[in-house]
Amino acid sequence: MNVREYTEKKVFCYIEEHGMIVPHDRIVAGVSGGADSVCLYFLLLEYAKRVPLSLSVVHVNHGIRAGAEDDAGYVEKLCRQEGIPFYLTRADVHRMASEEKCSVEDMGRRVRYEAFRRTAEHMGGALTAVAHNSNDNAETMLFHLFRGSGLKGLGGIAPVRSGESGKVIRPILCLERAEVEAYLRERQIAWCTDETNEGDVYCRNRIRHNILPYAEQEIVRGTVKHMCRTADMLRETEAYLEQQTKEALAQCVIRDGEAGIALDLATFQSFHEVLQKRMLFAVLREVSPGGKDIAMVHIQDAMSLTAKEGSHSIHLPYGIIIRRQYGKMIIEHRGEMADVLLWDKEPVMVPSGEKGMDFPFVCRLNNGLKVEFVLFFRQKGQKVPENQYTKWFDYDKIEESLMIRSRRTGDFLTIADGKGGMRHKLLKDYMITEKIPRQFRDEIPVIAAEHHILWLVGWRISEYFKVEENTKQVLQVKLIENT
Repeated sequence: MNVREYTEKKVFCYIEEHGMIVPHDRIVAGVSGGADSVCLYFLLLEYAKRVPLSLSVVHVNHGIRAGAEDDAGYVEKLCRQEGIPFYLTRADVHRMASEEKCSVEDMGRRVRYEAFRRTAEHMGGALTAVAHNSNDNAETMLFHLFRGSGLKGLGGIAPVRSGESGKVIRPILCLERAEVEAYLRERQIAWCTDETNEGDVYCRNRIRHNILPYAEQEIVRGTVKHMCRTADMLRETEAYLEQQTKEALAQCVIRDGEAGIALDLATFQSFHEVLQKRMLFAVLREVSPGGKDIAMVHIQDAMSLTAKEGSHSIHLPYGIIIRRQYGKMIIEHRGEMADVLLWDKEPVMVPSGEKGMDFPFVCRLNNGLKVEFVLFFRQKGQKVPENQYTKWFDYDKIEESLMIRSRRTGDFLTIADGKGGMRHKLLKDYMITEKIPRQFRDEIPVIAAEHHILWLVGWRISEYFKVEENTKQVLQVKLIENT
């Protein structure tokens, strides 16, 4: 069996194994002109000879590369040769990313899938076929692992996904990159090369060019194949746990309406902690605007309420309040991020939405003052204010969610060591050095990223988070009087 026969048999079996295509389906294929998408295009043409289907092609010019117009012309030529409808979308992704304050990668993906969605709707609800391969899957798994993902992220890329944008299929997810190129070479089919994939500017490129090849050559042969097999098992496990979570949550919910969602605590606590966390994650995503940016730190704070007696509450981003009251846990959304009260020194989470979408944010303290958070892009030469009650921080250095709270054991500041470097100093030791009376130490709010103190409010800030010459985004924190 030659390479062409082997590849087509492998992909066609994969399509049928996952029920991707049925006779007379309408399919929109995303074709960039690169090896993967060109391979996908020709394999779909071959599959159409055995299963009747209607194929169209979408090409997106992101406006990033000088050779992008050539790529579009090449893809249009391929479609013209086979009589396949061709749809071209042009976008200035750099400008759009700047306006939306997101990465170029993220904006490019959003533009592509919006183009696929529009064309699919135009065709009366077509499927979208995209050209992810096994190497892409392994790269995604590692990328999510390094960022601290859960099971869903570690499961990598699914062969079939259904969502608001319709059904997305990935017919060549079973092929490794080398198999893709071998297929095209045997058929003497050319493809375009995207020079942005050659450098290591993007995180995924560094994984692609350095980590996976090293693992394949120096750790174990067949790394990508083994990782993809693991991804399959993790997706199966995630699907099972998702079903168990829905069933458990149905038993716990005692109220679900405009006032929020209430869970019976006794029933909730009867389930394993794994399901408890998953239930909270599901509820928080449901009540949060857009269901985004709920992280494990928020789940852990919610879980802390279950260990307390009596009535307690915590405040999370997006105006979410969780209350423990009379054997119930009540999760509700109080609307836009307005003033949040900080009663009895209960910790308050500071918004951590994508690029500050939840700023400005104001938190009222219990001493007649409030703390205001504002995020902005720093202009070149803009001077840092020397003010006891207004502090600037380098927002890009802040990796953990911020919290306004009282001091905790293990809290520390980063201070200059007198030799051009920095060192950690326990907050307790700093308070002793500054002769802050013991009875007042718990009354001073701190702004913290886990145990790293950005600002002992009204006192000292951490050297590590200071604004520098190359700082792009500034988080301004100001202590002001209530009005």
